[in-house]
Amino acid sequence: MAFSVVMPALEMAQETGKLLAWRKNEGDRVSKGEPLLEIETDKAVVEIEAPVDGILAGINAAAGEDIPVGQTIAWIVAPGEEPPVETASSAPAARGGSHAKAESSPLAGPSGASPPAPPSSLKLSPKARRLAKELGVDLSTIRGSGSGGEILASDVQAAASAPATREKKSGRIEFPSSLGRIMAERTTQSWATVPHFFVTREIEAAALNEYRERIVAQIESSHLVRITHTDLLVALAARVLLKHPRLNASWSAEGIRLRDYVNMGIAIAVDDGVVAAVIPNAQAASLSEISKLRLEVAERARAGKLRPADITDATFTISNLGMYQVDQFSAIITPPQAAILAVGSITDRVVVANGQPAVRPMMTLTLSCDHRVADGARAAMFLKDLAQSIRAPAETLK
Repeated sequence: MAFSVVMPALEMAQETGKLLAWRKNEGDRVSKGEPLLEIETDKAVVEIEAPVDGILAGINAAAGEDIPVGQTIAWIVAPGEEPPVETASSAPAARGGSHAKAESSPLAGPSGASPPAPPSSLKLSPKARRLAKELGVDLSTIRGSGSGGEILASDVQAAASAPATREKKSGRIEFPSSLGRIMAERTTQSWATVPHFFVTREIEAAALNEYRERIVAQIESSHLVRITHTDLLVALAARVLLKHPRLNASWSAEGIRLRDYVNMGIAIAVDDGVVAAVIPNAQAASLSEISKLRLEVAERARAGKLRPADITDATFTISNLGMYQVDQFSAIITPPQAAILAVGSITDRVVVANGQPAVRPMMTLTLSCDHRVADGARAAMFLKDLAQSIRAPAETLK
């Protein structure tokens, strides 16, 4: 039985995906789980794996095309089987509907092409309309490239990049990548719709440093992995979060969704933005497992080879800028998560110890919370328990 290969939806706001490359050719045999193609969404470049075993056939999309989510782009068939023939009217739309048939117009010229529709009758997505407003693009001058003639966000971006548009602007304009645009949209949406509040705590990190140098060195030598402070914080925070489910929850129309597992997101810098790679079930993972997963997903992120599982279903996120010598910062929550932990650098500071001034390695943690899900007291208690685990990491990780 033929199995359709469709442009997947990897995120809620995704309308289209850009096909970057096929990893297999027409007629090639493919195995389930084998890399099949690479796509670029508004979030990242992702490898898509073959869903079943069979023969790749009926490829109808080429590299470089922007394709609506849900549209069939190829088939995987049994040996000797022919792929189904789809008509334009039966092709799925971006969210499971049907594309409208192209209608002829009495205003069409000799070439058969219709002039741009007036703004009131344009077919376009909310994202394309919003992007056009942000970039100052006249929608009536754009001819949509969607299969039903609809204007896509990529059409707006292309129009904004045209020389005629740039001449209207003063100064130098740098057009963000897909990842840069979605970061701008999501942070704006999060800041505008999620009631943020912030709780900050300064913590002594001497025990954390000693644990990493003394105990973790044994793991590195025996498992050929390199344990970082981020790995330690992922392991500690994941275990502490089990005691504070409101910080590992999300706001929804039905109510507050609680979880008994921690899929830890780690903010990773790439060339054109930041992606949050996910360590699944971090509350049960060992330090060596966390380190290995973090390194693998970071390499895939920087190489543009992320898999769907690498970037989905995070329940809490850690953003560590300590390696950039940042002392303290506040991070914006990534919905639907309820919190994100911002980690500053570990630096020697003068503090009071036993009534006397002393130099100690200190770090500053700032927790951003969704006030609909957690209040200040819950946030403070989480940071208190996390501080205790940092002061005694061996007890938490035993």
